[in-house]
Amino acid sequence: MIKRSIESIIKDQLHDGRAIIVMGARQVGKTTLLRELFAGVDTEVLWMSGDEPDVRDVFENITSTRLKAIIGNHRVVVIDEAQRIEDIGIKLKLITDQMPEVQLLATGSSSFDLANKINEPLTGLKWEYTLFPLSFTELVNDTSLLEEKRMVPHRMVFGSYPDVVTHPGREVAILRELTQSYLYKDILEFDRIHKPEKLTKLLQALAYQVGAEVSYNELSQLCGLDAKTVANYISILEQAYIIFRLGSYSRNLRNELKNSRKIYFYDNGIRNALIGNFSQVENRTDAGALFENYAIAERMKRNEYLMDYASSWFWRNTNKQEIDYVEEKDGKLQAYELKWNPKRKASMPLSFRNGYPDADFTVINRDNIEDLLLY
Repeated sequence: MIKRSIESIIKDQLHDGRAIIVMGARQVGKTTLLRELFAGVDTEVLWMSGDEPDVRDVFENITSTRLKAIIGNHRVVVIDEAQRIEDIGIKLKLITDQMPEVQLLATGSSSFDLANKINEPLTGLKWEYTLFPLSFTELVNDTSLLEEKRMVPHRMVFGSYPDVVTHPGREVAILRELTQSYLYKDILEFDRIHKPEKLTKLLQALAYQVGAEVSYNELSQLCGLDAKTVANYISILEQAYIIFRLGSYSRNLRNELKNSRKIYFYDNGIRNALIGNFSQVENRTDAGALFENYAIAERMKRNEYLMDYASSWFWRNTNKQEIDYVEEKDGKLQAYELKWNPKRKASMPLSFRNGYPDADFTVINRDNIEDLLLY
């Protein structure tokens, strides 16, 4: 079993009086993580799933008295897919307040549901973490740095969902099942999604535009949705851990792009499944975009697991000078240019160097990818 990066963090925080919330897309391994965490003490753990109708019924009009009866002598309560339970925040607070001896853990696959329901009731009473598809470092720790660097072209095509990684040869079938059965499960139940076929078109359009600046007006024309609905759908897709946005960095220069955005996928395999292209990297015209998406998504995982709260951006000016990825932390800028081909050279754009003379600049390619991703 591949050891997950946040497992030891969660273990250290058990029984400190706070609920532990683990967020992340479906099938990234949230339940597996918790089962591994409590392996060998199953009799102490009460497992419930919000996907089960009878569990949702039990919680519908629950009282603290009945909760105590249901939990009994269990020292740990795990509620999977908690966002499916009505008013779950209040119910979680009941357990945390009334049964301080019980460690409560909950998982959720859509922050537009769960985060909104728990933030106010559990203010000051929770630790919250996000679990992603397997990270570069997690896979390095399972094999070796050399082996995982050899696998980067494969990850660029098929991604790193746990089932994909652990079932070589079945990647395409698993990814198709993920995108058809799980990707939309929570999204389509959200009451602001009225046109699922348009949502699919939007995701496909975003997949084709990875690495490029995104215009909501252009997307609205491609998908047959108004720009406001496009913006709303993109926000929901972000909260379902399918995509994330990078804004454009702008501080000093008059000709910098100030309101532009790029959109990336948390997993390359999902991106490629949406457009039905699983060709090997060597045979693709979008290898550069795949590497950019892979590197930035993996960097996001690294920063989240390290709790390294750097701000992330891309940079471009009206003269079409650009930098793929920029981080700002404690007033310090670090700029990265991402090149799949090590033979492709790059230098810091003169305009950026003059405007931000203290910024560091690094070229990342497949030969030194660990410099960006290891933690």
